[in-house]
Amino acid sequence: MAVTEAERSAMLRAIEIASNGPRGLNPQVGAVILSADGELLAEGWHGGAGTPHAEIEALSALTPEQTHGATAVVTLEPCNHTGRTGPCALALIDAGISRVVFALDDPGAISSGGAARLRAAGVDVASGEQADAARLLMADWLVVQHLGRPHITVKWAQSLDGRAAASDGTSQWITGPAARADVHRRRADADAIIVGTGTVLADDPALTARDGDARYPTQPVPVVIGSRETPSDAALRQHPHAPLFYRTHDLTAVVDNLRERGIQRVFVEGGPTLASAFIAAGLADTVLAYIAPVLLGGDRLALTDVGVGTIVDARRLQVDEWMPLGDDMLAIAHPIVESKGH
Repeated sequence: MAVTEAERSAMLRAIEIASNGPRGLNPQVGAVILSADGELLAEGWHGGAGTPHAEIEALSALTPEQTHGATAVVTLEPCNHTGRTGPCALALIDAGISRVVFALDDPGAISSGGAARLRAAGVDVASGEQADAARLLMADWLVVQHLGRPHITVKWAQSLDGRAAASDGTSQWITGPAARADVHRRRADADAIIVGTGTVLADDPALTARDGDARYPTQPVPVVIGSRETPSDAALRQHPHAPLFYRTHDLTAVVDNLRERGIQRVFVEGGPTLASAFIAAGLADTVLAYIAPVLLGGDRLALTDVGVGTIVDARRLQVDEWMPLGDDMLAIAHPIVESKGH
């Protein structure tokens, strides 16, 4: 059965209300229940981990008489597993829903299969309605499901000859105001910003995302990696979010824990040692290299050891964009994943 205009409108509404839910460990999902003649009966969205899923939230507003023979329109395939809550596919079947329209397949190995369960119970199922719009809403969450960890951007600023600082360690300001403003915009898009203790002790960064003198409405959670103690009067301790401290060099353990906390996008900004460690570990999905037309010389390199012993092991990048920023240039790139031959 083709999707009706009422169902199409309901899906657009479901996508709209899905954004009421928080970004985090679980996806932002919206649901709308329609009567047999296309009248909107109820709607709901997922309020975060441990709360009722969108379908359950919508069903809870209706009587069994209303849900019997009704249509559920949902942005994500109803789940098919028992976690903190029961399977939504079963709840829809038990409520007497006769038709389910959803936008995206559930990518989870455990939670997927709801559509098959619904069809096996005799429910009419249609998928793919407004898939692009739903995918845009859940883009970051879907990336986390694909990678098994947050998306990681590694950023640094350098002179034209590849230095992060002058020989005496001074580095403010290599790049100009346009480049620095671009960095702050990108910080505001991240869920967490990571630095090493060396950067904290040397520069005392606030790790906020600022638009001029004002803070952006959204702020990344500050994360500090390293064994040295962060001073009690460090600027980042005044951040709107409580800082997270990891006294370990195991970056995989750090990003796994950030995922468990619902972090979807990570911005690594903490100096040559930390940037190099993330790249060496293969934990860089996007590279942002801000290049200033200045020569510094010396040994304060923007990157140190990234695990390349010979040229054949070079970590090759695909440059997606060269962006002029005042007198500076930003290279936006991603690692090229080469298939291994046999």
